[in-house]
Amino acid sequence: MAASITTALSTFAQAVTNVGFAIFHAALAVFQAVVALFSEIATGLLQIGQAIIKLGTDLVQDTLGFVFANFFLLLVLGGVYYWYTNTQGGRKTSKRRV
Repeated sequence: MAASITTALSTFAQAVTNVGFAIFHAALAVFQAVVALFSEIATGLLQIGQAIIKLGTDLVQDTLGFVFANFFLLLVLGGVYYWYTNTQGGRKTSKRRV
């Protein structure tokens, strides 16, 4: 009867160990997925930046391109200014001194 108790305890210990390893591997898989997500986001942002820079350099190839590039730059700067002023939402950033 002692051998069956030892076998049962050994099997139980192996099962608990397997569950622990499964939880550990699941946590590592989640961590790896989060790292992959941020890696893909960074890659996407870099590709967008490269596409915008390529667009700008393609526009400045000749005189007409220079005019279009300046118009495009003014359009981008105006859009950024519009976005910035709308996201402020009526908050005043300057302090009034009396």
